[in-house]
Amino acid sequence: MDGNNMLKKVAQIDEQLFLTLFNCKSPSWLKVIAFGLSKSGDGGLYLLICGAVWWLSNNEPYQLLPVTLLLGFAIERPIYFLAKNRFARVRPCDCLVTNAYIVPSDKFSLPSGHSAAAFLVAMILSHFFPEYTWLLFGWASGVAISRVVLGVHFPADIMLGAVVGSSCAIFSLALVVPE
Repeated sequence: MDGNNMLKKVAQIDEQLFLTLFNCKSPSWLKVIAFGLSKSGDGGLYLLICGAVWWLSNNEPYQLLPVTLLLGFAIERPIYFLAKNRFARVRPCDCLVTNAYIVPSDKFSLPSGHSAAAFLVAMILSHFFPEYTWLLFGWASGVAISRVVLGVHFPADIMLGAVVGSSCAIFSLALVVPE
């Protein structure tokens, strides 16, 4: 199988998985949960976390958390915008289905910015608060999956977003947090 055929096969699997997760017959409670998770990844929560940790913490290592998050986003956002415009993948709600549950903020889907941001935040917070690792990555996964359930991303979009966000978090932690 040559490279083009393999990419077509991956795209077909991605579309089938999308159609399985984005189901018009999904119960309304699932859509409500997906909407709430998606909203939690819009960005306001990240600013609140940075501000609260900085304001409430007298412990010097915790004061590195906002700096690490800000650096992580300073690295992630340009990568995200460059990749989004380079790949220029049309969203599933614009090419595969016509009834997404939310209106996306832009026209391209790869990578998922919500997924990148959620995994960046989960990875960095897990470093500072390891006792909440499962909760944080559960939330980040929920944010990512919600984007498929709501009809605005393919599964590959959220997977690449998770990789981008996690990688930027690891790099940011390596630069800011002393060993």
